[in-house]
This record gives sequence, structure tokens and C-alpha cells, in this order.
Amino acid sequence: MIRLASLLTILVCGCATSSSSPHATAARSSTAGGATATLEARSGSSVTGTARATPSSGGVALHVEVQGAAPGEHGVHIHENGDCSDPKATSAGGHYNPAAGAHHGGLNTPVRHGGDLGNMTVDSSGKGTLDVDVPGLSIGEVIGKAVVVHEKQDDLQTDPAGNSGARVACGVLQAG
Repeated sequence: MIRLASLLTILVCGCATSSSSPHATAARSSTAGGATATLEARSGSSVTGTARATPSSGGVALHVEVQGAAPGEHGVHIHENGDCSDPKATSAGGHYNPAAGAHHGGLNTPVRHGGDLGNMTVDSSGKGTLDVDVPGLSIGEVIGKAVVVHEKQDDLQTDPAGNSGARVACGVLQAG
């Protein structure tokens, strides 16, 4: 009887361990590797591109590339909703702002929205790249959120969006 009880205990513990471990591993690997988004044109633009978020020390590193944009500076933000279905990307909502009440800013301002990424410089061929480390965010927070590229330069201070104009590209960050 004791041997049977011991065997059952081992089997139950072994099954519980093996059934929970893959789920825990899958959850870690789905966020540990980062997230990617395909940016699609919005607001009548021809801007397309990609975004990739990966874990960094103390936050998230974002790499955003676009093509087909007007030369100059363009505000880039993480928006609160993972929905780019509206032709003007208004379905993406406002900037991701986990510190409720925080004002718009830039990465180096003392107060800012969590989704304020600053500006991307686009060259004369319409291509631009933005590489930023965003402190205080986690991959888990940004998965399912939209990355939006705006038509104009972000002034890094004016609420709610830095006077950065129309949303010319939008894509939702997906794990993987």
C-alpha cells in the first residue's frame, strides 16, 4: 500500500511538473524573444515598414524602419490599442501611457508617456530608421500594442501627441 501511494505521488508530481513546465516555458519564450510588427500605410500615405521590440537592460529596445515616407523628422509612438484597422489608424487609440496622467514628452524628458519614442529621420529616398531604448517598459507590456509613425516631427512636449500630425503608418506588435 505504501509503495502504491509513493508511486502515485511520484506520477502525480511528475505529470504536474511536466504539464506546467511547457506552458511556463512557452509563456517565457513568447515574450523573451521580442515582438515584431508590419507597418502598413494609413491616412492615404505610402509609408510601410517594420518594427521590432526586444528586451534590453531596464526596458525595451525598439528598432523601426520605414520606406515611402516624406524626407524629414517623423514622430514615432507606441499606441494603447493593438488595432490599426481604421484607414487613419485612429483605432490605435492614444499613446500608451501606463503612468496615468503623465504628459507627452520625449525619451529624455522627466515626464512622458511610456509610448513616446521620439523622432525618426527619413532621408531623401524616403527611408528612415529609429533605434531607441525605452526604460521602464517590458516586452509583455508592448505585445499587442500598435506602433505608429506620424506625418510630422514630434515636438516632444505638446499633449496629447506632440503636434506630430496624421498617422501615416501603423502595425501591431506580435510575439515572436
